[in-house]
Amino acid sequence: MTPPHNGMAQFSLLGFDLDKFVRETLAEDLGEGLPGGGHDVTSESVIPADARFTGVMDSRDPIVVAGLPLAEAFFRALEPDMEIEHLVADGDAVEAGTDLMRLSGNARAMLTAERSALNIVQHLSGIATMTREYVTAMDNPDCTLLDTRKTIPGLRHLEKYATRMGGAANHRMGLWDAAMIKDNHVLVAGSVGEAVRRAWEAGVEHIICEVDRLDQIGPALQAGAHHLLLDNMSPDTLREAVAMVDGRVPCEASGGINLDTIKNKAATGVQFVSVGRLTQSAPAADIGLDFTPV
Repeated sequence: MTPPHNGMAQFSLLGFDLDKFVRETLAEDLGEGLPGGGHDVTSESVIPADARFTGVMDSRDPIVVAGLPLAEAFFRALEPDMEIEHLVADGDAVEAGTDLMRLSGNARAMLTAERSALNIVQHLSGIATMTREYVTAMDNPDCTLLDTRKTIPGLRHLEKYATRMGGAANHRMGLWDAAMIKDNHVLVAGSVGEAVRRAWEAGVEHIICEVDRLDQIGPALQAGAHHLLLDNMSPDTLREAVAMVDGRVPCEASGGINLDTIKNKAATGVQFVSVGRLTQSAPAADIGLDFTPV
């Protein structure tokens, strides 16, 4: 567990603009640009401008933490000098009742930023927590859990960050960094081999090919696939597929994978298992933030 520290936590993700994200999220909540918008009606009408609060963010359930630096960024956007102390770090597994962060500063700023800060920590910690559950259930150091592109629009970089905090690795980030040939691509190209050949001739550096039958493996490899996604195969079929590939390219099991099935599928010799529900279906973590007037 990381010791407490003060000062802005460093947070940087390639392709993600933290300042823009914080600015636009707060603007949405404040109704900037809308008639009567641009301010926190409740806090401004009820809380004196010079009032100060202390606050403690805590987990109500056992969770894997993710998103604390983003929460800090929301508070600092409204009061740059707010005193903020991180009591744990992203990636830490904590018990119910654990204090995550302490804050002290302007009461209006805290209340205005509270919902945005909590929303992102709850969402990302929920993803990290579910991811850790899958890694634990897989119980296989020779197999890596992968996420997918099943993310909420606009939150992909953050959600994939959360899966890393839970112990997974990222699949491709988007449509740009690898080709993934699936059934609809094959339908248009005419065959698995032809689809892979077209990607190869186009100069694509990393070609992932989905196969759902054993007879597609040979043509995919012969045409130059770099990675095979073995879709909706039983453990026995996965073992047969891995034997056919014989280490020539990495193999990934995908489809029909849940907490009950992941261990058996990971034990078939595949190098990767991908699970869409990590980002698609993870419930928000139960995290609270309680304030006390100073």
